[in-house]
Amino acid sequence: MNFSEISKMIELLGKDRGIDKSIVIGAIEQAFLVTARKKFGIQGEFEARYNEEDSEIEIFQYKTVVSEVKDPITDIDQTAAKELDEDCEMGDQLGIKIEDPSFTRVDIQTAKQIIFQKVRDAEREILFSEFKHREDELITGIVRRYERGNVIVDLGKADAVLGRREIIYGEQFNTGDRIQAYLSEVVMSNRGPEIRLSRTSPMFLVKLFETEVPEIQDGTIEIKAAAREPGHRAKIAVYTADRDIDPVGACVGMKGSRVQNIVNELQGEKIDIVKWHPEVDVFVKNALAPADITSISLNHDERLIDVIVEEDQLSLAIGRRGQNVRLAAMLSGWKVNIISKSKLQEKVKLAVENLLQLDGLSEAFAQVLVQSGVMSIVDLCASQAQTIVGILNVSTEDADALIAKATAALEDDNISNEPEEDEIISASAVPSQRMGMIKDSGSSNTNQDEDDKFSDAERRLREELAAFNLK
Repeated sequence: MNFSEISKMIELLGKDRGIDKSIVIGAIEQAFLVTARKKFGIQGEFEARYNEEDSEIEIFQYKTVVSEVKDPITDIDQTAAKELDEDCEMGDQLGIKIEDPSFTRVDIQTAKQIIFQKVRDAEREILFSEFKHREDELITGIVRRYERGNVIVDLGKADAVLGRREIIYGEQFNTGDRIQAYLSEVVMSNRGPEIRLSRTSPMFLVKLFETEVPEIQDGTIEIKAAAREPGHRAKIAVYTADRDIDPVGACVGMKGSRVQNIVNELQGEKIDIVKWHPEVDVFVKNALAPADITSISLNHDERLIDVIVEEDQLSLAIGRRGQNVRLAAMLSGWKVNIISKSKLQEKVKLAVENLLQLDGLSEAFAQVLVQSGVMSIVDLCASQAQTIVGILNVSTEDADALIAKATAALEDDNISNEPEEDEIISASAVPSQRMGMIKDSGSSNTNQDEDDKFSDAERRLREELAAFNLK
């Protein structure tokens, strides 16, 4: 059975689509195996082989040599078997070539459909493998069209998707525009590999700096963290172990040339470049620039930072619409509270006055309690005696008596249990899941599931072929 068209197809697919010849041959053999089972009986055991020299599909039916034939599809008697192979014995399996399968036009068409399906799966796997290795890279393509608000980008061998949420606010693209984006993820879907791009990811900012700053490319300068509010403002933290290099100045470039190229790519997004420091308090001071910080206190258990600033620095520390403090929180990974120094002093004063409502409590003791975090009569009631002993250096009996007075004061309508004060926290920001510290490239799990995806695709194809039915 000679199929010259199939022979040509093998060559064309290998050259034009880059599919390995063995994959195409395997698809042909599998396709005609399915067709043979459908034609001659699914209970039989068949094998399809592609004879490359003769460009021929050879169909073999395997039968067991028996003394008495019960099923002619699976059994052959010993006499007939001896005529085909003199050395065969009882119980052997004999491969009998079907000289004229008499496949109909429908059978051939069915086989071709299976072949093309297998080839399409192979193409998908090739594309998945090629672009999976390019995750976390900067990539350039051509805008082709819009689909449901998403931009379809032609990367040459495949189309990628730039989701509407991954487009910087206000950006507009026309068909044929060249576009640069960060390849965030490649996933295998039912329709093949889906390549996802982003222009709003902080990693897009990181990759642009890697492109523009040679010192980052060669590892002299490290990008430790980055945070963005796309289209508005961004912060990036840089570090170098070389004392002779200013990492901030290197990223800015001569007369701002390097950073300006990035700003232009990001549609005018303002970029703050800050120096990274291993001490969190120093790093947060740098991240909150240009505001001058009076003092910083850290709560390591809650990863909370209270930043105290003068009144005239408050607006700078918070930033327009709170951008500065939010980005500092994203950059550091800590919750950041901005507190006005004057409001803090007012809070301490009100707290002391609240505690002084208790008979017998001196102002000095009230000041010590407030400095230790006991800010009201309610706080004092909730405290343990041993805690008060440690704070005030008094006896356990005196501590119990003080707590008892505070408890009694809760029942007195003439005593205010908590100070009446304005909210002292002027701005508070929690780190966004959108960005954290830059991960080491060695810890990436980008390719850990790749082999599983390929085996799943192969398994799925085999199941589809085994369940194939002619219509």
